[in-house]
Amino acid sequence: MKNAHLRMALLEYKQATRSIVTSLRVRVDRYMGEKEQAHLLSLVGGDSEIGAIHAAITENARFTLIMPDNSAEPIWMGEHAVCYRGALPLAGRKQPVRHLVAVSQAIQANGSAGKTYMLNFHRDLAWNTLVSVLGLPAMPEWGEWVLSRLEQKKRIVEIDGVNCAPVRINATRTQLLAWLSKGVRSGSLPFPAERGPIVWPSFRMSAALAAVMHPEAASAAAALAFPL
Repeated sequence: MKNAHLRMALLEYKQATRSIVTSLRVRVDRYMGEKEQAHLLSLVGGDSEIGAIHAAITENARFTLIMPDNSAEPIWMGEHAVCYRGALPLAGRKQPVRHLVAVSQAIQANGSAGKTYMLNFHRDLAWNTLVSVLGLPAMPEWGEWVLSRLEQKKRIVEIDGVNCAPVRINATRTQLLAWLSKGVRSGSLPFPAERGPIVWPSFRMSAALAAVMHPEAASAAAALAFPL
């Protein structure tokens, strides 16, 4: 990926004690958040940098996120954030690059508080996600009708992102069940003509990433992505 670093953000962490001042920066390939509340951080760096960031997130530390356009904003992951660590071997490099993905408590409970978060908004994938996380009795063909209502009521809200186009969908299970009931009663949402299993479409992570990234970068970045 030529000049891929120009499309990444930087996460800066500073800590000062009586005798030691810690200051480090790591590359962020994917970010999703709302103002100061970060919901997802995907970053890469060396052993010591990733270890320090992991410890700082556990201690509810504050960070500075420097966007690709050089704008900066303070962020934090909040309490009860969870981190996942891994290693990415690279050709020509003896030591692998360390990778860390951090997710907020809201993402861990995605959908349960009437807020469903998506890393990238695609209409078919959005409907699949809502049905899955909220446990809705529904059909794939009903998605367009429900999403149109969500858009009319401005329930789909764009939030901050780096190398993604994240959204927050504001709708509870009770609200969506009421809409589905109304749609079925009015005939807007027909039942299948024959009995049998309902087959839902499947999606690949690379296809979801390709909509917001350079085509040459999508397949390589899939290794760094955290599926939602």
